[in-house]
Amino acid sequence: MNKIVWSKHSVLVIAIVATWLTTYFGYITSFNMKIDNIMQEFILFLNPLSFLLFVYGIALFIKSTKRRNFYIMTVSVLTSIIMFSNAVFYRFFNDFITLPVLFQTSNFGDLSSSVTANLHVMDIFFFTDVLIIYLAIRFMPKDNPIGQQNKNGRKLYFVMTAAVMMVNLGLAEMERPQLLTRSFDRELLVKNIGTYNYHIYDLFIQSKSHAQRALADGSELVEVSNYINASYAAPDPEMFGVAEGRNIIAISLESLQSFVINEKMDGHVITPFLNELTKDPDTFYFSDFYHNTGLGKTSDSEFLLENSLYPRNGSAVFFTHSGNTYQSMAAKLGENDYYTNVMHANNRSFWNRDIMYGALGIDKFYDIESYTVGEGEAVNWGMKDIPFFDQSVELMKEMPQPFYSRLITLTNHHPFDLDEEDKLIPEYTSNSSTLNKYFQAVRYMDEAVKILFEDLKESGLYDNSIIVMYGDHYGISENHNKAMGMYQDKEITPFDSAKLQKVPLYIHIPGYGKGKTIDEVSGQIDLKPTILHLMGLETKEDMTLGSDILSPDHEPFTIFRDGRFVTDKNVYTQEVCYDSETGEETDMVECEPFIERSVTELNYSDMIINGDLLRFKEEQEQSTEINSKDKE
Repeated sequence: MNKIVWSKHSVLVIAIVATWLTTYFGYITSFNMKIDNIMQEFILFLNPLSFLLFVYGIALFIKSTKRRNFYIMTVSVLTSIIMFSNAVFYRFFNDFITLPVLFQTSNFGDLSSSVTANLHVMDIFFFTDVLIIYLAIRFMPKDNPIGQQNKNGRKLYFVMTAAVMMVNLGLAEMERPQLLTRSFDRELLVKNIGTYNYHIYDLFIQSKSHAQRALADGSELVEVSNYINASYAAPDPEMFGVAEGRNIIAISLESLQSFVINEKMDGHVITPFLNELTKDPDTFYFSDFYHNTGLGKTSDSEFLLENSLYPRNGSAVFFTHSGNTYQSMAAKLGENDYYTNVMHANNRSFWNRDIMYGALGIDKFYDIESYTVGEGEAVNWGMKDIPFFDQSVELMKEMPQPFYSRLITLTNHHPFDLDEEDKLIPEYTSNSSTLNKYFQAVRYMDEAVKILFEDLKESGLYDNSIIVMYGDHYGISENHNKAMGMYQDKEITPFDSAKLQKVPLYIHIPGYGKGKTIDEVSGQIDLKPTILHLMGLETKEDMTLGSDILSPDHEPFTIFRDGRFVTDKNVYTQEVCYDSETGEETDMVECEPFIERSVTELNYSDMIINGDLLRFKEEQEQSTEINSKDKE
């Protein structure tokens, strides 16, 4: 029998094939990416190859077999770590890692429980290629019958690599035109150019965004201002100033989605107090209200509330642009003699809040050091909601009035673990432990809100306050759609997933008596102008992309950070236009007028943030003020 003669670069070939297949099988087993046709499947299969050919191909320049094999092993370990990290991240965020997220190291310790809950035994599969390559290096014969690789051979190799890349990009462009210039959806990028190339593209985008501030000169403000002015919705004269002079208590309801409101789980009422509040004559309840957050989650919802600008795509503004100039709601209220503060029983550096709150003009941050966490009162990374509310009201009693207090809750946070005494209803039973525990955590939150209202009444603060409560972001990601389908007794489609991004919004004005349920489409982007108009403060000169929901001119339209959008007639998601009433696909012509507008509006928001454009507006206002004084 003839002895098998192995090429000098057989290990290289094995490494490329092993990592290619491991990556592809990782795609189809760990990421919930929708594949509509055979072409998309082929692109998904092909897209890791060009990067792997290039990065492993560098080994062709390494003459020493030992060093070459070490390099190949190092590459295989790094690519496996990239895929493994993205898989764990995807299970929690339903998204892919971006570079700014990797530098949010101050959050990692606090997120450890959520990360641990998303680890799977089968994650070891991502390192299959490492094992295969190690065995190839260890046990393949060391015969090297082929001499030193010549330059022409290397050129041919990299020409082939470039050809594979061009074929990949060509097919991707056919499937998704202008993919790299118009897409806010990282899943689309990964499906078409691959995880590894996506991270290179992300590096380019992040570098570009950081360069924008240095290159900005303020001329972009004119274009953005014209767009904002054209979209302005004047306040309803009957609503303008109805809460003037009152304290503002804004409560961020952690991970609360609207699908639990006025609903039951296995016969158990999930949110009894919040249900009553939807019918309270002093309450405006917004039943078709959506979160607009991205990877910054709760910090993004804070940013939206304060600025009426969209968060950045793929990162948390609180980290990347905490040095910017902003025209926040807190700053505007502060100019009108409000004592502005945030109350959150967590580490002050989490989400970079200690720095960002200064940029937002917030007077005081009551962090975990402002609270006493008694035995059995700790949860997740801070304090349970009930004792948090109790102590927060005590702190409010000492504040100068009027005050603007934002309270950020914690208990209803992934992985939704509760102590036994806090489980007021049983667990749900499905294939998702996350969804099963979610209902219990929501029920506890509802009880905490009820106690907050009681505390406010007992303290004497209730009657002279306006209470705004909103869900900050989703709690159940699309990775749990199978279990969600079991709960809702239907298959969850992309249309349903978009509609599940509804979060509750309550505006409670004690003594008002004319509250009602408002079913107009709106989003967190609209909170700032809505609240300020209720307080009798005009927003016409503000750089806000949202509009007053209570205004007769408010348009029923809201944009998600990933480019999806909802109108009163349609839902646009995964490049399909759906009818809002039936949930069925409809003619794309109905969504087309809003597609371009969504891209434009998100780009304008990014321009304001990346270029720090509001610094120029502030300079203009200061210059005008100085000139006015000189004339006097």
